[in-house]
Amino acid sequence: MNTTSSRPPWARWLAAGLLATLAPAAMAAFSITTVHDNNNAARPQYVIDTDGGLVFKVRGWDSSSTTAIGDLSSMVYKGVEYADPSRGTQINSGADWLYNGVGAVGLKVEAVSANGTATPASTVNGGVVNATDYIRVTITSTSTKGGVLTHYYVVKRGESNIHMGTHFTEQPDVHGLVRFIARIPVAKLPNGGPAHAAGGLVTYNGESFWAEDLRGTSGAIEASDVFGFPSTDARYGQTRSKHYANRRLKDWEFVGGSGPGVGIWFWRDNNEGGSSGPFYRSLLQQITSTNNELTYIVNYGEAQTEPFRLNVLNTYTMIFNDGSVPTARPDTSWYGQVGLVGYVPPVGRGSVSGAGLTGRIAGIPYTVGFANAQAQYWADADPVDGHFTASGMLPGDYTMTIYKGELAVQTGSVTVTANASYAMNPVAITADPEATPALWRIGRWDGTPQEFINGDKLTFMHPSDVRMASWNVAPFVVGQSNPATQWPAYQWKDVNNGLQVRFTLRRGQNAAPLRLRIGTTADFAGARPQVTVNSWSSAIPAAPPKVSRNLTVGTYRGFNRTYTFDIPASQLVVGTNVLTINTVSGTAGAGFLSPALSFDAIDLVPTN
Repeated sequence: MNTTSSRPPWARWLAAGLLATLAPAAMAAFSITTVHDNNNAARPQYVIDTDGGLVFKVRGWDSSSTTAIGDLSSMVYKGVEYADPSRGTQINSGADWLYNGVGAVGLKVEAVSANGTATPASTVNGGVVNATDYIRVTITSTSTKGGVLTHYYVVKRGESNIHMGTHFTEQPDVHGLVRFIARIPVAKLPNGGPAHAAGGLVTYNGESFWAEDLRGTSGAIEASDVFGFPSTDARYGQTRSKHYANRRLKDWEFVGGSGPGVGIWFWRDNNEGGSSGPFYRSLLQQITSTNNELTYIVNYGEAQTEPFRLNVLNTYTMIFNDGSVPTARPDTSWYGQVGLVGYVPPVGRGSVSGAGLTGRIAGIPYTVGFANAQAQYWADADPVDGHFTASGMLPGDYTMTIYKGELAVQTGSVTVTANASYAMNPVAITADPEATPALWRIGRWDGTPQEFINGDKLTFMHPSDVRMASWNVAPFVVGQSNPATQWPAYQWKDVNNGLQVRFTLRRGQNAAPLRLRIGTTADFAGARPQVTVNSWSSAIPAAPPKVSRNLTVGTYRGFNRTYTFDIPASQLVVGTNVLTINTVSGTAGAGFLSPALSFDAIDLVPTN
């Protein structure tokens, strides 16, 4: 059955209170049952029995400002309801609120056989349509420019999984992101995930907690999404936020939580249609006093480093189980049988392999990334010889980037052909700044600030958190000071500006200009460094493009930039020299929202 809604965004706020009592579970195993709220033909819902212990409903009508057509309005697993009836489990904030000025949403619910024959939902025979192999729900929204977002729910008979796919030819512009969010009543899903999962349990100083767990907090301390605790709480001064559920994309496969007799998880695909690469971090979960909110991010504009990718089928699976942690990717080998727009089978994909990497530094992990306008992929390099293989890639020309840690140290080009493997000889790394001998160096050129003060806490605490060490430090003395305890990971214009380095030159070392290099991993509010050495001051570099909040929401991952300053020999002295680094910007801001930098490494090298 096809259902169409034409609801302008303002109408969402006029429909509050219209949510009807949900109908009982499906009437037959592995089936679609069409029901109507309060026997109103204008209010259809489609009850899908998976024949695997899960029965869920897809809303076929718009009902309030927080629920929409295409939402999962009910999710009953083994007889227990896990949907919040007042808030949608939905794409973005509802399929009718994806594109500005557009409220029309198409909904199609069908049983699909293994040979591709589709049978639509129906109101005849008591509203029951029995299925044999698969059930497919298709939601479509079209923008005024002609772009289309298609979202699927697909079920394989006997599974307690809801497979999802999202394909879009135009980026949604109401919120500028693509996500799917499930809001589960917290009493039924009170726990986050295990330590190794995205949003998983964090242990710090003997205390274990979920960094995205807002229960017990007293209000926002930054914007409306970073929270603190009341003064009467033993955790006063600590911080929590949905942003701190983040994990590097390459490091996680699932996000979710558990409760009495249940686990609900999202398992991600290869994220080929996402953006910003293998080290991207983004919010994934939020636990409140009301709901455990599980968020699968396809793309998100915060700390964005690449344009959004279009025309890719992004797939992910919502898993219902007994509470056990998922250990294997759900079977998706059958996706080619259910007619998903944008689906590319394994035979239509290719791979790239490299015999090794030369010029590596021992003890540092290397990642090989591939990216073009349509897709992104990555592979870990073997720690012994650096060989790598990336498979399942869409055909096309890619830029290949070798990352030392998270710092790009080599680039090249590769072409991927369908059903073929591209084999490369060993790749030589020639652009590692650490290969240049330095008179002194603070930190390591690895694309992260994690070796500095608070570097171990940046991703799961706000910079104001009482567990953070002071951001203000005494002058760093080269040869004596330790970066881990005497150099901060971040510098803010309004918090710890004017950081100093004291270094000694011997006679002859000041005979020629020296080059100061400052590497940064992210910047906020147009921040960049300006330096003073003794009585000499550098010019102010050009301002980088402004970006969204980053350093306070659990990510140091932005654009790696290297600033170079050639210090005239006449300004250098034999003995002690004093370097002062200031963060400068024409943009105003206070405290931890003032212009800021994240440090990668700082060194002084000969100009020749």
